[in-house]
Amino acid sequence: MASYKKHSTGWEYRLKYTDPFTKKVREKSERGFRVKPEAELAAAEFLRKLKEGSEQSDLPLSDYLDHWIENYQKGVKRKNTAALHELNVKNHIKPYFKKLMLRELKPDMYQKFLDHCLSKGLSRRTVEIIHTTVNSAMSRALIQGKIDRNPCVGAINKGIKRKREVQFIESSDVPHFLQAAHNYGYIYWIFFRLLIGTGLRKGEAGALQWSDIDFKNLSIRINKTLDFKAKINEAMFGDTKTMHSERIVKISEGLASDLRFHLAWQNQNKLNSGDLYYHKLNLVLCRPDGSPMRNSSLFNAFERILIRAKLPALPIHALRHTRAVLMLEAGADMKYVQEQLGHGSIQITSDVYSHISKKLEAKNTDKIDAYVDGLTQKTGGISGAD
Repeated sequence: MASYKKHSTGWEYRLKYTDPFTKKVREKSERGFRVKPEAELAAAEFLRKLKEGSEQSDLPLSDYLDHWIENYQKGVKRKNTAALHELNVKNHIKPYFKKLMLRELKPDMYQKFLDHCLSKGLSRRTVEIIHTTVNSAMSRALIQGKIDRNPCVGAINKGIKRKREVQFIESSDVPHFLQAAHNYGYIYWIFFRLLIGTGLRKGEAGALQWSDIDFKNLSIRINKTLDFKAKINEAMFGDTKTMHSERIVKISEGLASDLRFHLAWQNQNKLNSGDLYYHKLNLVLCRPDGSPMRNSSLFNAFERILIRAKLPALPIHALRHTRAVLMLEAGADMKYVQEQLGHGSIQITSDVYSHISKKLEAKNTDKIDAYVDGLTQKTGGISGAD
């Protein structure tokens, strides 16, 4: 219930209400009304808007972001996407804006926030991702009538756009790498062998189950990813990175043969382990007891294998790039590479591997020129015209 008080500047109303987002009890006041009935009408209007869900002035930005994540991200967007937004809100957005109200966020203020992120040393790409989080939340607030305009529209990312350097293992070094992996440990060899043979992301490979392998048609179905941080089996499998990441990947007869051997090897482990084996997970790439591979173990193994193979330090993701380069070297067109890697568009694939593609084109041109020159030389040169 509202209370009213007369001041030298006019009448004031003051009331308490339950915030529809946070469920916290808040207080609202406004003064400067000429007469008490005006203050009563304003209080009634506030409560009406609150009931309709359009009241904005007393909603902190941080509370709205929490509401947005809980109601428009979790269970709606892919698990990894929602987690990334939540991380951005926690680590970057809330610490900067603190107690700022939703409607107080203006374009100039938001631009200063992006500039601040860059000044902290964050990369242009990271700032771009943070911007996506805030912009998406503000777009939803605009739809809901919480704000009159999206303050993120027109903001500029002033970070330096660095050329994406694709890291991969040269085709001539792949046999040395795989031999070093086999000597290091069989379960790591089969894991990295599959990554090179398919171009899967590490999480996609870790989530593979035997029901995803089609030996008859030499293909693998990709429809989930492994959450290496999951504490319980129920939360272990998540969505793929994007909807385009769900795909069917063709495999060679050689890789299929290796997987058949691996299945037999794994079945022997099941017999040896009995009830201690994690049968229900049915994982293709796992530890000897059938439990998921650990992220730290894969990272450490990969690092040590590169050293043993006398190769430079690389991230495991380089094996995905290695697969792409091998496909391009074999003559695959960009569209096929896109489909096998699960990129959202051929433009993404072209942008990432354009310099490699041009390098291969130059090699092919040299081969063609050498071949044509060889043919023309056999004719003894071109004679003069009659």
